[in-house]
Amino acid sequence: MYPTLLAGLALLGTSLRYATRPDTRYVPLMLTLGLFTLFAGGLGFITGIMNLLRAYVGPLASEGPSVLFIGVQEALHNIALALLMTMVSALAASVGAWRLARQARAAVAATVPVR
Repeated sequence: MYPTLLAGLALLGTSLRYATRPDTRYVPLMLTLGLFTLFAGGLGFITGIMNLLRAYVGPLASEGPSVLFIGVQEALHNIALALLMTMVSALAASVGAWRLARQARAAVAATVPVR
């Protein structure tokens, strides 16, 4: 979960900066950090399932199938963290996009001559 958390925090920081000072140069960074966060969460989930299955045929073989449900639940925390970080960051980026649109509209209104 650490790579997912680090990528998500970088994404959140970039999105908050974009929300406070909207500039189009932050958009590619937000997109790639968002993808990286989701991919890190997916990779964490897959490796968690792999470790669970390895343990289930080994030392946890006598525990029964209930351990599989607990392990899958634990592995899904990676996905939940990635989705939470991207959702909050998308909300912050939406604020920045809204502010950028308002600035663009104000700039157009300032250049249009008054009749």
